[in-house]
Order: sequence, then C-alpha cells, then structure tokens
Amino acid sequence: MHCVGGWILVNELAAKRNAVTELMRISPLADDLAGLFARAGHRLYLVGGSVRDALLGRLSADLDFTTDARPDQILKIVSGWADAVWETGIEFGTIGVTKHGSTLEITTFRADTYDRVSRNPEVTFGDTIEGDLLRRDFTVNAMAIELSTKQFIDPHGGLKALRDRILDTPATPEESFADDPLRMLRATRFVAQLGFSPAPRVVEAMTAMAGELARITAERVQTELSKLILAPRPRRGLELMVDTGLADMVLPEVPGMRLAIDEHHQHKDVYQHSLTVLDQAIALEKADNWEPDLVLRLAALLHDIGKPDTRRFESGGGVSFHHHEVVGAKMARKRLRALKYPKQVVEDVGQLVFLHLRFHGYGRGEWTDSAVRRYVTDAADLLPRLHKLVRADCTTRNKRKAAALQRTYDDLEERIARIAAEEDLARVRPDLDGNEIMKLLGLPPGPLVGKAWRHLKELRLDRGPLTHEEAIAELERWAQENGIQPPDR
Repeated sequence: MHCVGGWILVNELAAKRNAVTELMRISPLADDLAGLFARAGHRLYLVGGSVRDALLGRLSADLDFTTDARPDQILKIVSGWADAVWETGIEFGTIGVTKHGSTLEITTFRADTYDRVSRNPEVTFGDTIEGDLLRRDFTVNAMAIELSTKQFIDPHGGLKALRDRILDTPATPEESFADDPLRMLRATRFVAQLGFSPAPRVVEAMTAMAGELARITAERVQTELSKLILAPRPRRGLELMVDTGLADMVLPEVPGMRLAIDEHHQHKDVYQHSLTVLDQAIALEKADNWEPDLVLRLAALLHDIGKPDTRRFESGGGVSFHHHEVVGAKMARKRLRALKYPKQVVEDVGQLVFLHLRFHGYGRGEWTDSAVRRYVTDAADLLPRLHKLVRADCTTRNKRKAAALQRTYDDLEERIARIAAEEDLARVRPDLDGNEIMKLLGLPPGPLVGKAWRHLKELRLDRGPLTHEEAIAELERWAQENGIQPPDR
C-alpha cells in the first residue's frame, strides 16, 4: 500500500471514490461553480494538475477546469458570480476568474493540431473530455472529475502512474513531443518537483528528439528551467536533462563540465561536484529557513563552468584551472542572457561566480582588515548568498579538511561582523561626498570628481574610517599629484 496525500490506495476503485471526496473537501468552490454550469446545460470538470496535486495533498488555491461550453458561454455563466473576470487567454479558449481569493481557469475542451514546425497550435475546440485528456502532456495530468456526478475520469491510467511515481504520456511520447517539444523539458521539471521517474519510452523519445527543443523560444525554456531549479530535487531533473541531451540545447556548459579524470586523479569530476554544491546550497537554504533562491542555485550550478576552458596539465601530473572564476563569470552571464533572464539575475549570478573563489585566499586568517572590507564591499547585497555558496563549495571527502575550511569561514564571518559593527560595512563610502570634493577642489561635475571619489573610497577600504581633517588632507595630496590646484580656503 502507498500513502498519497493522506489517503491509502487500497485498490483503484476505492482510490477514485476517495479522490473525489478529498477534492470536494479541499475545494468547496467547485460544487458551486458546477451548479452554475449544470443549470446552463453544460458539464464542468476539475482537470489536470489540480487533480494530480489534490491526490498528492498539495492542492493550491489556483484551480483548472475544463468544459464543453464555448468561451462566450463561459463568460455568460461566470458573469455576476465571479469577483473578477479576465479574458487574456480567450483566443485559446480560457477564461480566468477569481472568487474568494482563489484563481480559477476555465478552458473549453481542446482538440488542437500542430504544424510541428513551430510549437504554436492551431486552436481547435473539442467536444469530449476524452479527446481533451488525450492531448495533455502526461498521464498524471490527464485525469478529471465531472463535478455534477462526481465521476472520476482516468482513461490513460494516470492514477496508477501517480501511485507508481511514473511519468508517461497519454499518446506516444513521439507524438506528444513532436506536438510540443517543451513537454520534454517539462518532464525534467516534474522529475525535480514531484520525484517521479520517466517511463523508459519517454526517456528514449527525449533522447532521440532533444534537438526539437530548438523550436521553443528562449523565454519559454527559461520559465521551465527556473521551475526546475527552484524545485525540491533539481539535481534529478538536471541529470535527466544531461543524460537525454536536452541540456546541450539549454545549458550546454553543464554537460561540458564532465571532464575526463586524469590518470593521477588530481581533480574532481566537475559536473558531479557542481551538482553536489547545488545540493549543499539547498540544504543551507533550508537550515536558515530561506525560500528557494534562484540566484543562489544558479550560481551553485554554474560556479565552475569556467574550468573546462582553463584546465591545464602541469608538470608533475598536477592540474590547474587558473582564473576559472573570471572565465566562468563571463560564461554564466552570456548563457543567462541567451536564456532571457532578467538583467539583475544575470549580474547577480555572474558576480557570485566571480567571487566564489576569493575566500580561498583567506588561508588561515591572514587577510588584513582591508581585504575583509573589500570582500564585503564587492559582494554588497550578495554577501549572504556568497556565504552560502562558499560553504556549499566545500565538497572534500576529507572530514578534517572540510571541518578546517568551515572553521576558517566561521572566522571570516566573525571578523566581518566585528568590523561591520565598528564601521557600518554595509554602507562603505568615502569620507567626503561628491559635493564636498567639488567645493574643496573647485571642480565642476565631471570625470575628475569621480576619480577623486574613487581614490577616497580606496583609502576608506584600506585604512578604515578617516577623520574629516584626514580625508581633506588626503584629497589635497591626491589633487597635487594629479596637477589640480585647489582654491584657497
């Protein structure tokens, strides 16, 4: 017997009855809405992910319905009942409504056809629930409940697949993925989100058809990838992407980290190491009660992508990856821009990749206070993420070495806290602002003011806070060295 969502799958018939009961208990709105459709002569079904998630005990307030009513008829039925109605998806047969804080999407039965060149379907409305379910992506999403009769509809064995945690398609995988190649990437996302295993025929089709993903826009790919990265088990989904060749289409730098280990075993498998760092970053998120953090997780996955391009075999059998953090930061930014990630995500991930190695120069704590200030200043708002990334990057099997690294980082964090308390490190600024610099040097706004400001900031990082008189003296010294004659004071 298997426990799913708090009820026991004793046999399929009992499970279907229990499923209906559970769904109705969780969503009383469904009965109310079904009555409206029945009085208008139409059937209404709870469908797809809503049925699946209810059976898994994770139903949200966002519910999906399907019906034989056409879009204009749906609008008439919900008008006056819903708190709000929107028609953004009406050309695809979808009407959105809100009611008592729940978001409901009601879609006319679909029987779409695809040209199999683009992923855009020729929208065709269907007449049966069976036809609608056949066109859905996976059998666990191809279950429905007819809300008036409470009939559980499962023509493709979705309940059994849910029980067995198997991801399969209602039609053949080849047909399904040819219609919409994004479904292959969605399969990796469901593996990461739900812990399912893809059926062998699904893996076979994904491997053979990975190149079809080129038909999908970068924006759609990015949305699925982000959902995968933010899932509870992203490693499983990423491994499926790499094994099937999908990653070559989406994140080719990740399979590119599968370096052949040299005969002296002088370096780690960078690909497996990066997945482990991702796992450990997620564990650190949980330990501090963080919500899943896309920037941290992307940085953990991509922090070593510069290693293949910087690998050098040294005399004596050693291997080096000099400046891989610099190369990796550029590669990460380029890839994330290609995937149309927001500019801030691109810059934040790139900066974390660039900074992730700097701590290893800390050694046994011989950094000066100046170096600590620069570490904090360069990380800026990313410092909490950088702490987690650096700690996650310790994957050595040598427990003594791992403990020593963690203690050293503990020491660094303690020094940061001490200096921050003394100097307000989060707001490191020169001891004179731009207006004072212009007044003291008699300069108009322009590049020279910026150079003077940066000079004073460097002094602030090196020496800590200066008195006002010391700052003025240093500014005048800089002006003299740069041929600037301050006005008489």
